[in-house]
Amino acid sequence: MELGVILQKVRNESPLIHNITNVVVTNFTANGLLALGASPVMAYAAEEVADMAKIAGALVLNIGTLNPEVVESMLIAGRAANEHGVPVILDPVGAGATPYRTSTAQKLLKELTISAIRGNAAEIANIAGQNWSIKGVDGAAGSGDVLELAKSAARMFHTVVAITGKEDIVSDGSITLTVKNGHPILTKVTGAGCLLSAIVGAFTAVEKNPVHSVAAALAYYGVAAEIAAERTSEAGPGSFQIELLNQLALVTPYEVEKRGIITLGGAANVH
Repeated sequence: MELGVILQKVRNESPLIHNITNVVVTNFTANGLLALGASPVMAYAAEEVADMAKIAGALVLNIGTLNPEVVESMLIAGRAANEHGVPVILDPVGAGATPYRTSTAQKLLKELTISAIRGNAAEIANIAGQNWSIKGVDGAAGSGDVLELAKSAARMFHTVVAITGKEDIVSDGSITLTVKNGHPILTKVTGAGCLLSAIVGAFTAVEKNPVHSVAAALAYYGVAAEIAAERTSEAGPGSFQIELLNQLALVTPYEVEKRGIITLGGAANVH
């Protein structure tokens, strides 16, 4: 897998990424996509989401702040994306925290063709019918086997599943990769995971192999976070957040190739 090639393709093509996301992260998500080199659009109205989704490179659905109107817009946009071959990314924020969040994520998965799901272990477990603990929208690590969870959820939903945490797991049910980039300070920045889901959308817009696109997105984001953390090691999360945006723009394909660590099934290096 040529990580740098996929990153450069995103920057060359600047895909339009349609986000129906939560109110907490809209600005950060848009700025992060711009830093990457993609073109963000935030469109929520039921009257226009189908028109926007069908011309996008990818559609990202994030359930962080739900209401019935947003859910309806997600379904309309998702159907339009499916009809026009536009990949759909789902971020099931807080699934398991309330029945409404869990059932909404499951409804989207049932009614739409989803190209990739990105969430923490508790979110993925809860939409797959397993009871892993979650507080608010923050998932606990849980005591289950994350590798097996990713595989089983991918098979259940016929999609690529990315479980992000200390190490990130990407699986389509048969091929499973582990991405070992990132930094703990990401957990101190609201919307870091939501932005990552949008970046997964940008990579999936230009790379047809979804396992490769998702893993490349996670490695790129993790490398940018590592460099940002190094440069702001004497400061706090506010400085890190700004520097993360800087590094999303500045990190080179060469740096991603050099620093990206992706293993096959948790074993051999595959980059």
